[in-house]
Amino acid sequence: MSSSDVFSEQSNVDPDTLANLGPLARLAGKWRARKGLDINPKADAPERRVFIETIDMQPIDPQSNGPQLLYGLHYHIHITTEEEDITFHDQVGYWLWEKETGLVMQTVAIPRGQVALAAGKVAVDAEAFSVLATRGHAEYGICSTAFLEAAFRTDSYRITITFNPDGSWSYVTDTELMIQGRDAPFMHQDRNTLHRIGDPRPNPWAAILARRKPAPTDQSVAAAGQVAGPSPDPS
Repeated sequence: MSSSDVFSEQSNVDPDTLANLGPLARLAGKWRARKGLDINPKADAPERRVFIETIDMQPIDPQSNGPQLLYGLHYHIHITTEEEDITFHDQVGYWLWEKETGLVMQTVAIPRGQVALAAGKVAVDAEAFSVLATRGHAEYGICSTAFLEAAFRTDSYRITITFNPDGSWSYVTDTELMIQGRDAPFMHQDRNTLHRIGDPRPNPWAAILARRKPAPTDQSVAAAGQVAGPSPDPS
């Protein structure tokens, strides 16, 4: 394939996303924690809040940008607090992995009028990794509403993921904000350690193919037994 060919897609694409997630494989599934920490800006002083977090990350079908092949997870983050019934934070997006280049991307969308695309190069067996988005960049950047841009401008976003020996994983997000009327940036930070509460489901394409596989019949089971022959007599 020519390097100038941006239309031809890869052939022989493996339909099983769970087998092709690289460093993202250990994020697949449903996760929960009750002791997350949020440090956010307030008028008088930074506020520290403890939160309850549920994250659902499920595999999607392989995605092609012409010759670029991506495997990934669709995620939904829902956060509440002990003090309030209303949602504290809601976020959706995708984690994406390009095996050919080692590129990991996270798309971020929150219902306050802000989106971001963060990226970083990651080894397939990495025990920790980070992705970064920076305001003003055309490739891996941040886009906000006019109000947020004026009052709480987000200049950068970084999330660092660390996998733990017990199967849990931890994250730290650092978001640099320029707040209206202040000279110095504010570092908004969230951190948590998530524990698995549910396994991932197969991606839709893999699930369809699995359903199409014929179930073994009594005749095929009997034939397999005849080919194998009788078990040796242990006496």
